[in-house]
Amino acid sequence: MTGEGALSVYARAKELESQGRSIIHLELGEPDFHPGPSVIESATRALAEGKDRYCAVAGLPALREEIAVYLHRTRNLDVSSANIVIAPGCKAALFFAMLALLEPGDEVLYPDPGFPGYSSIALGLGAVSVPFGLSPRNRFQPDLSEVAARISRRTRMIITNSPGNPTGTVYTDTVQRGLAELAVKHDLWVLSDEIYARIIYGRNYASMLSYSGMEERTLIIDGFSKSFAMTGWRLGYTVAPPEVVAALAMIAVNSYTCVAEFTQYAAIDALLDREGSTPRMVAEFARRREQFVRDLNKVPGFRCDPPDGAFYAWVDIRDSGTSAEEVCRILLEDAGVAAIPGAAFGPLGKDFVRFSFASSVANLQEAVARISKASAAWQGSLVRS
Repeated sequence: MTGEGALSVYARAKELESQGRSIIHLELGEPDFHPGPSVIESATRALAEGKDRYCAVAGLPALREEIAVYLHRTRNLDVSSANIVIAPGCKAALFFAMLALLEPGDEVLYPDPGFPGYSSIALGLGAVSVPFGLSPRNRFQPDLSEVAARISRRTRMIITNSPGNPTGTVYTDTVQRGLAELAVKHDLWVLSDEIYARIIYGRNYASMLSYSGMEERTLIIDGFSKSFAMTGWRLGYTVAPPEVVAALAMIAVNSYTCVAEFTQYAAIDALLDREGSTPRMVAEFARRREQFVRDLNKVPGFRCDPPDGAFYAWVDIRDSGTSAEEVCRILLEDAGVAAIPGAAFGPLGKDFVRFSFASSVANLQEAVARISKASAAWQGSLVRS
């Protein structure tokens, strides 16, 4: 298995902070918001009422029912609460879904650049990870002909991620429909990572589960970290066909037993969102997106298109005259701005840098000022070359 670049950069950034350095953290995909007061009150009340016991392995029935209602309201999906399994975070949900479905030697198609856990988990389970490219020439949309060409008799699963990390791409209807047709034709599982589904700008969202033939072969991975700013609560869930639900429940029995009871009560309140916390947060991300992308495009050697969703700026640094790793080293060590070199998300990300704009406007403005000042280092190398 492999590590995760964001966490490595974060560790070095915290080390510099401990030495008294000022660091602007744009490396982690963590909203700078917190859950609304009613969510905190729900958790506190649940604890006060003694809801800190073992509970149902698949999750509280009330939470699973509320997730089903939420998915209908926000994605127009009709799913049964019986098809939902609560997990201790989306990474755990992703890991256990792949554990339930993959055997050694099975091939898994996944996006490159993409979340590094896809390939890492597959390899850890003895499967074979097979990337399909997300190219700037195609606006980081999957190329259906390439995906089709990479399907073999050993292919077991396609992983999709829309909106995507790190590119922020929202797959088009044509692409998703094409992927669904390939999955049906070759009898493949589809693992649809929809953790950023609510963080989307100026367009409608369609889940892979909404396409013809997908109900019996699609697993949705989602949770509370991004859309509800509950990263440290470690709450995720899987929507799966009945036979997979049984396997996930068996894995839960043999691993984490159940998710903390009081956090699940708080999650119900988060889904209801009586205070409008999620729309308000997304509106703020939209404002930051416009400002931050505009400002980054003024930095010599940087090119960045506004993302369709999520909260990442995926910056093409080929015109900087140096590598993404060197750009990130200069930014962190000399300018105090933490960002991720794109190769951390796969070989096709090597000419890019990922910045998270899940930070305050003031921080983003200060970060660009520091980046612009530090850009003299790579401007000089470009002139010399």
